[in-house]
Amino acid sequence: MAFLLALDQGTSSSRSIVFDAHGHIVAMAQREFRQIYPQPGWVEHDPFEIWQSQLDTAREALVKAGLTARDIRAIGITNQRETTLVWNRRTGQPIHHAIVWQDRRGEPTCARLREQGLGEAFQRSTGLKIDAYFSATKIRWILDHVAGAREAAERGELAFGTVDSWLMWQLTGGRVHATDVTNASRTMLFDIRQQQWDPALLAYLQVPDSLLPQVLPSSHVYGETDPALFGTALPIAGVAGDQQSALFGQACFKAGLAKNTYGTGCFMLMHTGAQFQPSHNGLLTTAAAQTAGSPAQYAFEGSVFIGGAVVQWLRDGLRAIQSSSEVQSLAESVPDAGGVMFVPAFTGLGAPYWDAQARGAIVGLTRGSTVAHIARAALESIAFQSAALLQAMGRDAVAAGGAPVSELRVDGGACVNDLLMQIQADLLGIPVVRPQVIETTALGAAYLAGLATGVWRDTDELAGHWRAERTFVPTLPRDRAEERLALWDRAVRQTTAT
Repeated sequence: MAFLLALDQGTSSSRSIVFDAHGHIVAMAQREFRQIYPQPGWVEHDPFEIWQSQLDTAREALVKAGLTARDIRAIGITNQRETTLVWNRRTGQPIHHAIVWQDRRGEPTCARLREQGLGEAFQRSTGLKIDAYFSATKIRWILDHVAGAREAAERGELAFGTVDSWLMWQLTGGRVHATDVTNASRTMLFDIRQQQWDPALLAYLQVPDSLLPQVLPSSHVYGETDPALFGTALPIAGVAGDQQSALFGQACFKAGLAKNTYGTGCFMLMHTGAQFQPSHNGLLTTAAAQTAGSPAQYAFEGSVFIGGAVVQWLRDGLRAIQSSSEVQSLAESVPDAGGVMFVPAFTGLGAPYWDAQARGAIVGLTRGSTVAHIARAALESIAFQSAALLQAMGRDAVAAGGAPVSELRVDGGACVNDLLMQIQADLLGIPVVRPQVIETTALGAAYLAGLATGVWRDTDELAGHWRAERTFVPTLPRDRAEERLALWDRAVRQTTAT
């Protein structure tokens, strides 16, 4: 029996999961690490806390599984995307904390780029909108604000990486400085059609190309770990950013297949095949995971900023519940939301609206409204926002000559909420399918590593491993669903400044 070790490095914790050759979980370990908030809008991590927590969980997962490193065929890495690290190539020391994807300090640089009329140039090359979310302006900030950084970078002394690159550098003792196409595609510096760093965009951001990692397919043997770490050298054979890894773990290998991850936010990706397609409906075009020898693969992506976090607000802000697990029973205590609509635009609205100035609103309140109605409206807001994403994806797909999504595969912590999944199916009018293994982000990394090392032949074999745990079939008449979506659109308009 072959085993794969998946390193799942997230925003608030590091996890390691051992999978067997059937894609089943054998053992898991997880550790949280510090979130650093130097000032409002800034979010940082300590790079060595990221590394140590990931190493510790990897060792712990092996012990829990009753295995040694000699039982592991390969390591796969999946990671929080866009988070930016810069370190000294000789010493391996970071020159600044990691700047996390949530951090907004790059917005003044983004504003200048937009004022220069460069939005189309960036989107044409990278598939992305100019935004501080991505890595490019975080790199620029470090070069501009850390003493001596720009001069050291121009001398070739520094290395930039997203979290996957940092982990590979540590795992290999500094022998590998690389990333995969999915993580490169989230930097706002990578031409996803030409599959290379874009020299024009580097010039706009004043980022020396000597900083940049080598870009390789997602399923590829990148190098081997230092034998001292686990007792023997292990190949690192799969790398993908968390959302593209989840798409792969959900066996969405062909155009038209889509998944939605329900976490703090929601991330929906639809595979669009080997053809780059710009979105005309407020979505991003991004690189999908790429196997060795295959052409570039693409996906549409849309992000909901506040997904499961709305339940945390019910608990911590409104104090309507004592624990997040109570929300389903509270919401089910009423037959519907009683006309209440909850738009959780606490930090603005993401795709497909892209309104950073929008703020949250609860509308449709009457004297008969209760906390239960608000709780149900909060759950429904997750499904409404996701429905808006899928509608936008459908319009883009049809415009490109394809077909709308026929089913939505789901994962992430909130997908275990049966009521939410049924609401989602009713609004979409298509089946919502929850797999047996919902740890699809880590599973995708394991799949990529296993493909590169011969555990599995091809993606057709992997597709055969995918199993549904439950399918939620729409029960709401389509005309009623359309009425509800129209009410949602009206509520969204009430949150905007215009």
